Amino acid sequence: MSNQIQLEIEVPAEYAGQRFDQIAADLIPDYSRARLQTWIKGGQLTVDGRTAKPKDKLFGGELLVLNAELEPQGEWLAQDIPLDVVYEDDAILVINKPAGLVVHPAAGNPDGTLLNGLLAHCAGQQNIPRAGIVHRLDKDTSGLMVVAKTLQAQADLVDQLKERSVSRLYDAIVQGTLSGGGTVDAPMGRHKTHRLKMTVLPNAGMGGAKEAITHYRLQERFRAHTLVRCQLETGRTHQIRVHMAHIRHPLIGDPLYGGRSKLPAGAGQALIQALQQFPRQALHAAELALLHPETGEPMHWQAPMPEDMLQLLELLRADTH
Repeated sequence: MSNQIQLEIEVPAEYAGQRFDQIAADLIPDYSRARLQTWIKGGQLTVDGRTAKPKDKLFGGELLVLNAELEPQGEWLAQDIPLDVVYEDDAILVINKPAGLVVHPAAGNPDGTLLNGLLAHCAGQQNIPRAGIVHRLDKDTSGLMVVAKTLQAQADLVDQLKERSVSRLYDAIVQGTLSGGGTVDAPMGRHKTHRLKMTVLPNAGMGGAKEAITHYRLQERFRAHTLVRCQLETGRTHQIRVHMAHIRHPLIGDPLYGGRSKLPAGAGQALIQALQQFPRQALHAAELALLHPETGEPMHWQAPMPEDMLQLLELLRADTH
């Protein structure tokens, strides 16, 4: 992909009296507002050949000229990490992330992450913020993620996520038996004393709490556990894990929110061992649907449940005491 962006747009008369940065966001929707602000302040986006401030008012008829070069967005290392690519074209990449793979470098994981693998898979990713990652999965959650390969695709996907037009469906094996589906509408924020944890808070907007909504429906019920299908309406950190624990049905294997495993009375040794030693939260991003950022065409993908969850379900089904 070319790193050079050149664009000329005449400001329509109906924009008279509006701010430069607002007009730019309307007329150049392929790039984020933050990116456009940077270009305005850096002089790469000009008005009639001169630099202007973001808040300057325009009158209509001006010529906006964008002449910018995409620059590497971080000093991350490209690493040859195997990726399970489900779909790829010039604008997006959909991968099936295995459990155990961290999505983004951080203090405890400076490399060996999905981001490092993306940089090796496609060199152009270095010019896109977060290498095109627009949403994340926890390290030990498996399943589908979409990655943007262009700035335009990134801006569009971020908008779709904000507008909640991206559909994300997850399979989760939870403790306890549910009688049916429902919705958890419970604001979430960072735990006050345990900084690695998120928690349900009384009101959205207070103490950093943000709106969080999870829909769930029953798929299969066992003696002391349930397989549920969860749909995210919002995408908060650890949302499904926190919400299911909040309604007293935490995910099997969840080290942060799971509590002690509940065992069916008289369960066999194989099932007891599988429940007590399940190595991660039993959560898989099974389906992803969105509008293609370039064509607007509806797209849909599915990822089969991973082997560890399938084996656990087999043991739960065999438990008929």
